[in-house]
Formats: sequence, C-alpha cells, structure tokens
Amino acid sequence: MNYWLFKTEPGTWSWDDQLKRGDEGEVWDGVRNYQARNNMRLMQIGDLGFFYHSVNEKRIMGIVEVCALAHQDHTTNDHRWECVDIKAVREMPNKVTLSEIKSNPALENMVLVKNSRLSVQPVLPAEWEEIRKMAGDL
Repeated sequence: MNYWLFKTEPGTWSWDDQLKRGDEGEVWDGVRNYQARNNMRLMQIGDLGFFYHSVNEKRIMGIVEVCALAHQDHTTNDHRWECVDIKAVREMPNKVTLSEIKSNPALENMVLVKNSRLSVQPVLPAEWEEIRKMAGDL
C-alpha cells in the first residue's frame, strides 16, 4: 500500500463535501500539474491519503481511500490529464496543521514541507505514521 496527500481549497471542495459523497467517492479532477498527475497514475485501489485543506486553513482534515484507478479527467478533452476517485474513510481526531508538520523534525523531508504547492503528493510510511500519531489517530 502507498500513501498520499490530496490538497484542496476548502471553498472549492471541502472535507464536508467529501464526506457527503459517501462510499461512492468523488473524482479528484481538475489537476493540471504533470507531477501530480503522474502520482495519480501510480495509485492503486485501497491506497490511503490525507485530505488536506490548503489556503487559510492549512491542515489535514481526514483520511481518504483511492476507489478508482487513474482515468480520463472529464473536465477536459485533453487526453494527457487523468485523475483518480477517492472516498472518505474517517475524520482526524485532531487536525494537524502545516506549522505543526514543519516544526516536527521527523517530517522535515516530507514533500508537503519541501514542495507545498504540489496538489497530489506521496507520503512515506514513516511520515504517515507520525502524522497519525500527531492527530491522535493511532
């Protein structure tokens, strides 16, 4: 299993929006960055990810699961752009902020710290466990 982080602007698509989609999940569309798209191409059904509110909140809201493999993004006719579908698994007991992540030495090399603009990014297993501990999710 691999771990990921999905960034979204809560005014566009929020954790509450994601929760409302239930087990059906939601298409993670509109991504127009090659590195983020390539990350989605690597995803497998059942991979888990952090759902991250960007902009003003800058915090991890919950955990999502990949429920559909990479496929054509329906928001464009350009065949280069693909997306996955994700569904909410659970909300984090404590929301972990970007400043908390940056202040944790165990997370200093995390992609979110090094390249915070990337909208879909990998998370290493040790980083996954550390953030879950910080969130009270273990």
